[in-house]
Amino acid sequence: MEAKHSDDVIGRARVQDTPELEAYYQQLASLGAGALWTVANDIEPWEPRSTSIPMLWKYDDLRELVLKSSTLVTPEQAGRRVVYLVNDKRKDVSAAVGWLYTGIQVTRPGESTSAHRHKASALRFIMEGEGGYTVVDGNKITFEVNDFVITPNSTWHEHGVAENGKTCIWQDGLDIPLVNALEANDYAVFDGKQPLKSPENHSPLSFTAPGTIIADLVWDKPYSPLFKYSWKHVYPALLDAQKVNKGCDFDGIKLNYTNPFTGGHVMQTMGASIQLLSAGQHTRAHRHTGSFVYQCAKGRGFSVINGKRFDWKERDIFCIPSWAWHEHANLSETEDAVLFSFNDLPVIEKLGLYQEKIHENDHQIVID
Repeated sequence: MEAKHSDDVIGRARVQDTPELEAYYQQLASLGAGALWTVANDIEPWEPRSTSIPMLWKYDDLRELVLKSSTLVTPEQAGRRVVYLVNDKRKDVSAAVGWLYTGIQVTRPGESTSAHRHKASALRFIMEGEGGYTVVDGNKITFEVNDFVITPNSTWHEHGVAENGKTCIWQDGLDIPLVNALEANDYAVFDGKQPLKSPENHSPLSFTAPGTIIADLVWDKPYSPLFKYSWKHVYPALLDAQKVNKGCDFDGIKLNYTNPFTGGHVMQTMGASIQLLSAGQHTRAHRHTGSFVYQCAKGRGFSVINGKRFDWKERDIFCIPSWAWHEHANLSETEDAVLFSFNDLPVIEKLGLYQEKIHENDHQIVID
């Protein structure tokens, strides 16, 4: 039976204020209490409701300002030299959407940061440069453009660019707002230089062949042992999948980055995906719980989010709030488009909060 959604339905708060009730409410407030029926309709909505709004951050507008930061402060002075992207409705918690944070970090040749750790989980999607690297719990990993790198919570980590490299820019994604909301975050700086525990690129080289795991590898952590997912492997996998799969009506050809041991999400609180939209493809509209931050890795197109069109091209970043209607379109008739995204689905799914709804007309009416 379909539920009725109306404030006239019995079971919703419909109490009219009176002088006697107002005095009663004040008495409760003086004792740190309140009457549930005064807030029930706000805290128990008929359907999921996000305080975030859809937003698009144009890389062309931000790039020079990101680079300028590298002339104004050093990584050591800043701790992390990042231009963060904030949702107009989530400024109070420095979130890009929902409880997710994102920013754009820049590191010049020869620069590096001090090793540090925090309870918040982190990820990187590489946008520009050469010779960049990260060190995660003593494992040094080099990265290239469009590589996806994870920094699980409480792991010691640092980043840098080789002297003979080129300035690197990457997108950071963290669950800082969520961990802060849970009052569980912390931060520490490593005393001295973080020692290397394994040969360079030990982690990614241990998982080069899809579907294989080194037989004697022992792993007891709740996150993926694969700290880098290489574009040189991921993009061909998208193209191969396209040859034999129709793809999803809502997301095109979509691959989830996974933990090779479990097949589940790469980290406990954040997941990530890469999706390919074929030439001229326009997906159907749907909505679901979970907040998403996207970056265009290749091509150009647009997304319609809650009836508003957002045009994006390579390196632009945009967000889709939880329960927002959305659909994607590739504007090219000859080339594919690729979108990277990260999300809070591991939390949503573990708590049993995931739900989805398909748009009855397949596509939204653009109201802007």
